[in-house]
Amino acid sequence: MERKNMRRAMPIGVDDFSELITKNYCFVDKTRFIKEILEGHSKVTLITRPRRFGKTLNLSMLRYFFSIENGAKNRELFTGLDIERAGEEYMAQQGSRPVVFLSLKEIQGPDYALMQESMQEMLRGLYGQFRYLLDSPALAEDDKLFFKRIIDKSANRGESQMSLKLLLFMLCKHHGREAVLLLDEYDAPIICAWERGYYDECIDFMRGFLSGALKTNEALDFAVLTGVARVSKESIFSGLNNLRVCSVLSERYSDIFGFTQEEADRLLSMCGLEARSADLKKWYDGYLFGSTEIYNPWSVISFIDNDCKFQPYWLNTSGNSILKALLARIDARKEADLLGLLRGKTLSTPIRENIVYADLNSDRSTLYMMLLTAGYLKAVKTWKDEYYEDWAALQIPNLEIRRAYSLEVMENIVPHQGQIVLMDMMEAMTEGRGEDFAQYLAELLRDFVSFHDSSHNPESFYHGLLLGLSVWLEGRYRVKSNRESGYGRFDIAFFPAKENLPGVILELKTVKEEGGLEEAAQGALAQIEAKAYPAELSRQGVRSVWRYGIAFCGKKMWLAQE
Repeated sequence: MERKNMRRAMPIGVDDFSELITKNYCFVDKTRFIKEILEGHSKVTLITRPRRFGKTLNLSMLRYFFSIENGAKNRELFTGLDIERAGEEYMAQQGSRPVVFLSLKEIQGPDYALMQESMQEMLRGLYGQFRYLLDSPALAEDDKLFFKRIIDKSANRGESQMSLKLLLFMLCKHHGREAVLLLDEYDAPIICAWERGYYDECIDFMRGFLSGALKTNEALDFAVLTGVARVSKESIFSGLNNLRVCSVLSERYSDIFGFTQEEADRLLSMCGLEARSADLKKWYDGYLFGSTEIYNPWSVISFIDNDCKFQPYWLNTSGNSILKALLARIDARKEADLLGLLRGKTLSTPIRENIVYADLNSDRSTLYMMLLTAGYLKAVKTWKDEYYEDWAALQIPNLEIRRAYSLEVMENIVPHQGQIVLMDMMEAMTEGRGEDFAQYLAELLRDFVSFHDSSHNPESFYHGLLLGLSVWLEGRYRVKSNRESGYGRFDIAFFPAKENLPGVILELKTVKEEGGLEEAAQGALAQIEAKAYPAELSRQGVRSVWRYGIAFCGKKMWLAQE
């Protein structure tokens, strides 16, 4: 259920539960998460989800529910929500535990030394929230001296590693009740360290920092951790046998992070936008957590807040570094795989959810599992092979993510300064300037495509290359690939999204010898007419259609136009 409000203000950037409620934002009630935690949590639960899918907000909600501090006041935040309606046996747990809530998303830096400085500053702020412990008669003087060293940032590396464990210990002694640990974006420092080149030093520190707090800690009631990926247990959770991992493939908590179909429809109804439901689904739906269909919540609320303009909101939040870093390291085979995804193909890979960052460059399954957990792919099917190894079939979730791939994959192939030329090339194609189109395409092949790229499954490579370039026509054209029309299946067709724009048909061929290029291009052009490929365009009211037959041989090409 959602709490209705007159303002219907969207909570853009609001990740504090109290602010969400007290300022009367339009929101989706996820307090059933509290009920599920109370009914069956593990000692340590790790939930991995893409960025901006509500991880921080949901942990904030748990904090306000369980925290002893301001318990009576915080109880008012849950009035009329699902958890209150669930019954008094659940609300009796409200305000009952000391809670440590911290986020590691700002723990980063260009090198390990600066990362440590940001860690010390974070710990100083965390301990500062519990200064009352310095006056606690339950704590020994040694505990208080340690507390002061964290506050004044004089603690050494070993003390910083033990700081989280000892804070839980001090809270338990003072309150006489085990503490709850809520740790958001636990892997943010690790991702940054991998990108910046100090991964080993970061892993060594984080292993001690987390294992100390989570492993056989009698002061800990339970812990909930969130992050983008599950870092290998051997790397960071060594010896932790009480860890339950709820990934994007898990059924547990599958409907808590992001909006379900029902929730998205209800939110649109609250705002009087029911008519936009179908388009919203194409752009921002498509994720599968377990078997639950999920919408990207950031994109949905941004869409409503921006007068229903379809844009890649999630991709414009400056958190796209994972995809950029991964694509900067791909080889020709992986590039061909990604171009195949752009064509709507499915990619199969073994499921290995323990991410070992050192393997991202060499292990295809590790790369694709990282793209899955980070939100750039979805698993449409899972199964076990004859050796009982788990496999997944992966696809691009929606139009927003397809745009990310188009831009980032093409930027990986073509440097940024060349992208203006690519836009001019696509304009030439849609305007029927065949000679210009051919010249731009020939220069692209000459300058930016290697023989190794084009020799691996060449037909798929060239098809994916041109399909990826269609991103610059987004909003003006709908692109269809390998669809039936007339008496066959065209390679690529561009359907105008606006009246009076021409349609475009591309038929592609590859040859082994350069001498056969012209004949193959003319044959491709003749095939467009013989198979009546423009029929579907004509049926949809497109009055004029540019036809292009294009033949490729390595870095050379020939274009025939009608």
